[in-house]
Amino acid sequence: MNRDSKKIFISAGEESGDLQGGNLVRALKEQRPDLEFHGLGGKKMRHAGVNSFFEIDRLGGLGLTGVLGGFFHHLEIYRKLKEEIQSGEYRAAILIHYPMFNLLLAKVCRQCRVPAYFFISPQVWASRKRRIRSIRRTIKKMYVILPFEQALYEKAGVPVEFVGHPFLELARPTLSKEEAFKAFGLDPEKPTVGLLPGSRKGEVVRLLPVFIRAAARIKKEIPDCQFLLPIADAIDPMMIREGLQQSSVEITTVAGKGYDAMNCMDFALCASGSATLELGLFGCPMAVAYRFNPVTFWSLRWFVNVESFALINIVAGEKIVPELLQHQVTSERLASEALAVLRDPARKAALRERMLKVRETLGEPGVARRLASSLLKEFQLAPADEKISL
Repeated sequence: MNRDSKKIFISAGEESGDLQGGNLVRALKEQRPDLEFHGLGGKKMRHAGVNSFFEIDRLGGLGLTGVLGGFFHHLEIYRKLKEEIQSGEYRAAILIHYPMFNLLLAKVCRQCRVPAYFFISPQVWASRKRRIRSIRRTIKKMYVILPFEQALYEKAGVPVEFVGHPFLELARPTLSKEEAFKAFGLDPEKPTVGLLPGSRKGEVVRLLPVFIRAAARIKKEIPDCQFLLPIADAIDPMMIREGLQQSSVEITTVAGKGYDAMNCMDFALCASGSATLELGLFGCPMAVAYRFNPVTFWSLRWFVNVESFALINIVAGEKIVPELLQHQVTSERLASEALAVLRDPARKAALRERMLKVRETLGEPGVARRLASSLLKEFQLAPADEKISL
């Protein structure tokens, strides 16, 4: 650790981490404008002032095939970042999620005596629980965003702090419901079903066709039902529109207004991932689906051990929404789950109430500010405007 340095190493390897990294860097610079940030990040971190040595567009692969496909690119990045950490110029390191890569960098930090702080925990509660041993050796402090993770790390002897979930600030509509329905050309008096096939190309390829067929089945049973598909920022809109050419029902696409779209939905067919928690914050009932690449699924089944895979269910501690995996993901099953809720207002209201209770467990807004304040204490740096008493 270079105690005189104002340089902080920071690493985030995918879009979600880039967003959180950008918010964190801005919060840190508000309190300490003299800090410098170098490492790995995307557009949002660059805009916040991070000197990123690589683009992250080719990173973020999910599973065995995704990692192997980009192995040499990852290796090139790792070698460069390892040299940076070894330079002896950094006061500390901030590692944001992306565990397969960032935990390797944490080992480098330990070897170089650069204290490493990890934000957004690896899912050690779902798989590879032995990672906690490595985390205990290499991470100075773990900052978690899910409430149950704090007790897990405390039990393992890892310094930990629950800072709240960033979605409490991010998952907010920019329009009123009335304005959103008007902007999307939809009727607020008709039932609206959302289709969220994922934010990765592989997810969309495997899930969009079955979601489209499910929409046709729902439309047959509820003729006035309308369908809304928010396009994830990381997905090429042309890919979605080409996929929708096979649809026999009209599906409205929305770009850049995902939370406004979620606020209009009465039910959603959703790929497993962070979107399930986002929908839950809006109180939107859903059916959660996921299809892995067969090779990835075969590899994961040996070391993943969880009763639920939908994040909303994991945080709730119970299975409040249905989960469909691999061969279970059929248009018949998806349509059946949607129709059961759309035809039963009491069931829909009960699900909405249960999901909104999950929100209460996720802390308070202001995650980036709280995290920045805690990190500055760890860095042994006082905020620039803090006066020292003599």
